[in-house]
Amino acid sequence: MLNWIWLGLIVFAVVVGGLTGNLKALNEAAIDSAKTAVITLALPLAGIMTLWLGLMRLAERSGLVQMLALLLRPVLRWLFPDVPASHPAMGAMVMNFAANMLGLSNAATPLGLRAMKHLESLNPHPGTATNAMCTFLAINTSSLQLIPVSTIAILASAGSQNPTAIVGTALMATSISTVTGITAVKLLQGLRWFAPPSVTDPLTNRSTPIDAEKADEGPKDTPLKLALTCLVLVAFASFAVWVGWSVFRTAPSNEPRFAVAINTLSLMAIPFLILFFPLFAAIRGVKVYEEFVEGAKEGFETAIRIVPYLVAMLVAAGMFRAAGGMDLVAQALRPVLELLNYPAELVPLSLMRPLSGSGANGLFAELVKTHGPDHLLSRMAGTLIGSTETTFYVIAVYFGAAGIHRVRHGLAAGLIADAAGMLAAVMVCRAVFA
Repeated sequence: MLNWIWLGLIVFAVVVGGLTGNLKALNEAAIDSAKTAVITLALPLAGIMTLWLGLMRLAERSGLVQMLALLLRPVLRWLFPDVPASHPAMGAMVMNFAANMLGLSNAATPLGLRAMKHLESLNPHPGTATNAMCTFLAINTSSLQLIPVSTIAILASAGSQNPTAIVGTALMATSISTVTGITAVKLLQGLRWFAPPSVTDPLTNRSTPIDAEKADEGPKDTPLKLALTCLVLVAFASFAVWVGWSVFRTAPSNEPRFAVAINTLSLMAIPFLILFFPLFAAIRGVKVYEEFVEGAKEGFETAIRIVPYLVAMLVAAGMFRAAGGMDLVAQALRPVLELLNYPAELVPLSLMRPLSGSGANGLFAELVKTHGPDHLLSRMAGTLIGSTETTFYVIAVYFGAAGIHRVRHGLAAGLIADAAGMLAAVMVCRAVFA
């Protein structure tokens, strides 16, 4: 499916650009998109991934990842029945979900890439997405999160009287999109159209979790080490609570307490995680510097590996937009959206969101400027961004890192989740704000 979509975007852009005499814009869009993919996205991502995959290595070697997976084993076993309960992919996915919920996109992407690589180690058909990969992707593209940080920042900078008003609506809409995405991926995986290859080459069958044994190799626990670990955990938790309460009580009193609590948690999350992972690993007897460097090497290599996938996807999307594809699709969908009582003003944003996060934020900022930050349309748009994801970007990065070429039902489930989130955003905002 992704092959035909990518080819269709390119063909459409060149044909329409040639007919309208807009080839110069296509040239500029292709070059600018390629630069953006490498300079704006890939290079910063390399640094971020180097940091977070180094920390992830410490979490794995210390046994922390396995502990997290054990706590959520019943839910994870239902979502990912093909993944062994003790496999490191389980813990990596848990950490990715947690980062997404807190709005920590800089941390969520490297953790998600690590999880996808672990899932690939279980793949009996290299290059073809497994059911577990598609389910993981659907949950990511449905964008379950507690607070849409970037959207709130745009509303606040525009002078909104209550920029956090969309926290509740975004949470409701993203819950609907997540449930829809999981339902869609479970239903689609049984269709013949999306079936995996029927013949397995025994030489490439990697059904044995190659990372599991390494993950289980770790420092042995002793009574003294367990006691010291518990003591440090209690001290760390007490310090975190004290710092969080100090930040919470100094926040402006006119802001909703729930939003203040989530903002405080998001503010503390990254520095405390950077402190906690090495500290916990050191207590468990892990050589923290050496293991961090090993994980960091993997992060840099992964960032370089996804560059071609980013360039391919962003160039196609940029050319499609420059050729006027967004406007044509919006006009074609307008009659259907009118039947659904979907505002026409949100159509460009709805089409841009699965393709480009920065483009969607730009359209959102323009919408806020036109209608005002507290207008119903602005709140609908903010909720829409907070309950959906840049699906094509996520597919390019996540599947590209694992070397997946056949995405099976992952793309369809992600787009269905996006559509559900968009419709839910409109309906929820009408019910709450209208």
